[in-house]
This record gives sequence, structure tokens and C-alpha cells, in this order.
Amino acid sequence: MPELVVGPMLRYVDETSASVWVETSEPCEVTIEVGGTRSRASTFTVHGHHYAIVDVEGGGTYEVRLGEETVWPLPDQAPSRIRLLDPDGPRRVMFGSCRTSVPHDTMHTISHGVDVLWAYGSSLMDRPEEEWPDMVLLLGDQVYADEPSAEMLELIKNRRDNEPKTEIADFEEYAELYRLAWTDPEIRWFLSTVPSAMIFDDHDLRDDFNTSASWREQMEKVEWWPRRVTSGLGAYWIYQHLGNMSPQERSSDELLGKLCAMEGDGAEALDTFAKHAYDVPADNRWSYSRDLGGTRLLMLDSRSARQLTPGDRRMLDPVEWEWLTGELRKEGAERFVIGTSVPFLLPSGIHHIESWNEALAQGAWGRRTAHWSEKIRQAVDLEHWAAFRRSFEDLSTLLAGVGKPVMLLSGDVHYSYVAKADDLPIYQLVCSPIRNPLSRTLRLANIIAQFGVATLIGRSLSRMAKIPKPPFKWRITNGPWFSNAVATLCLDNSPVSVRWDTAAGTNVSEITTVELEEVSGRNQATGTLQRGGV
Repeated sequence: MPELVVGPMLRYVDETSASVWVETSEPCEVTIEVGGTRSRASTFTVHGHHYAIVDVEGGGTYEVRLGEETVWPLPDQAPSRIRLLDPDGPRRVMFGSCRTSVPHDTMHTISHGVDVLWAYGSSLMDRPEEEWPDMVLLLGDQVYADEPSAEMLELIKNRRDNEPKTEIADFEEYAELYRLAWTDPEIRWFLSTVPSAMIFDDHDLRDDFNTSASWREQMEKVEWWPRRVTSGLGAYWIYQHLGNMSPQERSSDELLGKLCAMEGDGAEALDTFAKHAYDVPADNRWSYSRDLGGTRLLMLDSRSARQLTPGDRRMLDPVEWEWLTGELRKEGAERFVIGTSVPFLLPSGIHHIESWNEALAQGAWGRRTAHWSEKIRQAVDLEHWAAFRRSFEDLSTLLAGVGKPVMLLSGDVHYSYVAKADDLPIYQLVCSPIRNPLSRTLRLANIIAQFGVATLIGRSLSRMAKIPKPPFKWRITNGPWFSNAVATLCLDNSPVSVRWDTAAGTNVSEITTVELEEVSGRNQATGTLQRGGV
């Protein structure tokens, strides 16, 4: 008899329909019943695992059947509910990043803090639906493939002798990593009830993934890397990207059509796709766009889409950039919400240091300095938008010219803050981590380095390397906060506001709420682009 392994996960939702994703223990027909209407899909198989995504019409509480057996909701559990998107768009959009999957016992709470997503799921069951987020954006590091938990390490130890035993190696291990991340009862219920949209960052695959051409060259000399990256990207397509697509996009997706048509295991087809996606990233797009009422959501791939050509580094390759430009210039949006895993607007000092480091790594001060600058870049993660200066300047100019409010949502840095562009309705909203806090020592080091020393020396170093000033000025207006947290963008307020919440046990409490004064309802704010330093 088939069993539910992971899910159900409520993924794509619009004004009339919703998509529910599941992993099952064996091939079967999956039925979702909502309000007396049943929708069905058969599973497809890759690497011995079985998956389905079922599209349903209408909203309400729902049940999941595998074959003839009802497997969801679980006994003594609150029912899961599909809430369709309001025609005016979502009222509340939750976001965050960086979540380790370790137990919720006392020992791990001391070392990792409270899992705020877990606490939020625990408390949400008792809250009225009017307070629920309409969707959640998971902005990277949903799993940590290079920092597996003790439970994951035990599985690795018992199944193989080769390759690094402290890291995930193949699809089977990635599948287990996702299972551990998403099957805590509170997390599972939350993800079955709140629609989710996702984009990956480096730890979903491996620390520093696609930092630079030098990093790729080093990894391609490692014997186990091709299998590892193929498995990681294949698992990302199955567990995260598949649910990002609308039913219409999935109906025309070549890989999904091929997998669903197969009678046997589609591992070879998935692996071939994943390998090509890594080798030729311009042939595949992980980024995606959704119009949510008057808000256009753009989720940007800040990892795989990088162009790493020495002397012409770009955060987004030309194909990806053309797509983004089209989405920002296309009519119909009153404001933009852009999810990019790594922050666009950093504290000014570290911004200058990253741009300076990039210039040196590309030879501005000679070959020997370039060698050591590259080592420093990888050692301390100098790889945000500031470290891809041409892309930073191009996107700055593009955003300043759209004449509408822009809210950039990011994570990665393990602290939260708000940055605001001067005289422009452009905001950087960072929420990180959900559960993976810095130690007190590293918190102090970040405050000194990014908000203290870097501010004093960053601009001077940038000038010494003859780096032009950024297109506009900005400043950190709120933060940093180092607590585990999730943030909620409240789009139904006037002005729009953002709330950060943390947790103690299962109790969720507010850190702060920040109003975005230049983002008010459906108003189209404008600003002036003036090149200047920060």
C-alpha cells in the first residue's frame, strides 16, 4: 500500500486553481478532493522515488488519497486548506532563508536556536485565517547539502565508503535531506496550507556554488563533483522548481512530459537535463515571474545564471538579463517584488570592499594580488551583487528607471535589515536566517566588519582601485537583527509595511515593523537617479 513520504505541499496558487505536490513510497494514482471535487494525477519515477503534482480547481479544505486510501490529513490534525489568491493579489507575503534541519530538542535549540518556521506552523493552527500569510517565499538554503545533520551523517556512513562523508553525494541523499527538512508535523502542515514559491542558493547544492570561474575550475578537477552537481540540480528541479511553475508552464515543460510518459524510471532523463543545466546555464532558466494583482513577483536565480567569464563577470548571463529586462518593462505591474537570494544593497562599506575585491581578483593590481584576492573572495563569501559590479550598476539603472516601487527580498547573510535608496522608491528587505544563527563572536565580527571598519575603509579601497561610484546612494535604515526570524511583507497596509518575527519555544513574537513610506497601495512612486557614492 503506497504511503505519503513528503507532502502534501501547496505550491502554485492563483485566483481559480492550486497545485499540490507529493512524494509517495510507490507508484500510484494521487487524488486531491476539494469541496467534493476530485482531481487526479499518476506518479512518475526518478531514481526509485515517486512524485506527482495535482492541479485542482477551487478552494477549501482538502484530502489526499493514494489509490483508494485517504492519507491526509493525519489523525487528530487540523485539516489543510487551499485559499485561492485574491484578484487584487496577496495581502501578506512571508519570506526568509537559511534553515537547517536539526531536531527541536533542548540541545539543538541551544546550538541552532528555535526554528521560526516550525514555531510559526505550530501557532498558525490556532490563529484565524485572516492572520495567515497568503504565500511564503523561501529565498535559498532550504537545505544544507554541505552541513548535514547527525541523522543525515548516519545514513551516509551506512550506505557508502567513497566521496566526502560530511556532504551529500547523490540523488538518494538529496531526497533524504528534503524529507528531513519538510516532514516535521508542524512544518508539514504549514507547507500543506500556505502556498510556497522557492529559489535556491549555494547551500542547496554546496557552499560557494558558482562563486567564480576559478571555483568552477577547482571543482571540475574533483572526481565526485559531476555526480554531485547533477544530483543536486536534479533534486532541486523535483523538490523546489516543479512547484514554482504554473499548470500552463508545466503542461509545456519538455522534461516533465517525458518523465510522465515513461513507464519505467526517468533517472537518465533527469540527470541529462541537470547536467546540461550546469554545463550550459543559458539554455535553462530557473528564474520565474508571477503577476499577483498589481504586484509583479520576480524570483531571480542568483547562482546558476551567473556569467563567470574573467573580465566580464555578470550576476545574470545575457539571456537571463534580457528576460529580466522584459519583465520589468512589461506593462501591468504597479510595483515589483524581487526575490534574489543574495542581497542587492549591502551595508555600504562591505559593498565597496566586494567591488574592490572583484577588481583585484581580475588583475587590477597584478597577478599575485589577483591570486590572493580570489582566495579571500571564497574564504569570506565576497560574492553578492556588489562583487558583480557591472550587473549591480545595470540593475541599479534599470530599477531606477521603472518609475514604480521596488522591494528586493533577500537572505544569505545571517542577519536581517532594511536598506533604502536615496530619493528612489527602492527598498532592500533582508530576512536571514530562519534557523542557523551566527555565534555571538561572529555577530560582533559582522557588526565591526560590515557596519564599522568596512564603512571607514571600503570607500578608500574602492577609490584606490579606480572603481566608479554606484549609480545611486542608499543607507541601512533599520537593523541589523541577528535572531532567527521570518519576515512578512504586508501589502494591504498603507503604506506597505514589513514585520520581522522571531520565536521562543512555540511562541512567535515581533522583532519590529517597518513602514515603507514610498510604497503606498497602488501609487506609482518615482524618483531621480543621480550617480553618487554610498
